[in-house]
Amino acid sequence: MANPPSADNDAVVSPGSQAAPARYRIVITTNGPFIVHGQPPLVQQFITPDSSGHSWTYRTGQRFELDEPAALCRCGHSQHKPFCDGSHKRVGFDGTETASLQPILDGAKVFDGPTLRVSDNPDYCANSRFCDGHGSVWKLVLRSDDPQTAEYVLHETHHCPSGRLLAWDVASGVPLEALDAPELGLIEDPPSQSSGPLWVRGGIAIQSADGSIYEIRNRVTLCRCGHSQNKPFCDGSHASAQWQDGLPGVADGPEA
Repeated sequence: MANPPSADNDAVVSPGSQAAPARYRIVITTNGPFIVHGQPPLVQQFITPDSSGHSWTYRTGQRFELDEPAALCRCGHSQHKPFCDGSHKRVGFDGTETASLQPILDGAKVFDGPTLRVSDNPDYCANSRFCDGHGSVWKLVLRSDDPQTAEYVLHETHHCPSGRLLAWDVASGVPLEALDAPELGLIEDPPSQSSGPLWVRGGIAIQSADGSIYEIRNRVTLCRCGHSQNKPFCDGSHASAQWQDGLPGVADGPEA
C-alpha cells in the first residue's frame, strides 16, 4: 500500500495556486494505480463546444463515491473504471514516471500583451483545445486592452485543464487564477471521440512513486489511458489513440 498523506512543508506551490488541505493527496504507485486520499469529489466532465464547434465549457456527468483511500486506474485497461481492478499486472503496464519535477514555469514561454500576458508550457498540453475558443489565446492576448478580448483570454486560460496556460496581469505581475476547490474530474471529449485525463483541481498534492512531491498546482491533468510519454501527466495521447473509458454518463449537469 502506498504511503499515507503527510505534511508537505517543503512542497513547491506554483504561482497563482494554493495547496489543498493535507488530507488530500494522490500517490503514484510503481506501474500501478493512483492512490487517492481525502475523498475529493470525482465527477465526469464533458468538454462542450460552442456554436462554432470550439471547446468552451464543461458539463458534469456521473459522480463516483471514493473509498478512503481509493485506487484509480492509470493503465487504461481496468474493466471497473475509473477504479483499478489489477489489470496493470495482467498487461505488464509500464507506468514509469518521465515528467520533470521542475516547476511548470521553468519550461514556459511568455506571450506579452498590453494588459495581460500568458505563460505557456506545451509539454503539459492535454489536447482539450480551449485555447482556440474565440480565437487563438496567443493572438488574443496581443489585444488584451480590449475588455471583451481580455475576458476571452481569461476564460480560455482557466478552462485549460492541465494548467499549461496561465494568465498574468502585466501591471502588477500577479497571476490571474480563479482558485478551485479540491476536486477530481474524468474528462470526456466527445468531439475527439476519446476519453481524456484525470483532472486534478484545487492544489491537491501529487506524490511520485519515489516519494517526491510534484509542484502543487491549481490545475493538473494526469494520464489515465496509459499512453502518455510524460507520465504521470497527460500529453494528449488519448486523442490520437481514440482511447475510450467505456463509462456510461450523459453531459446533463451545469456548465462550468
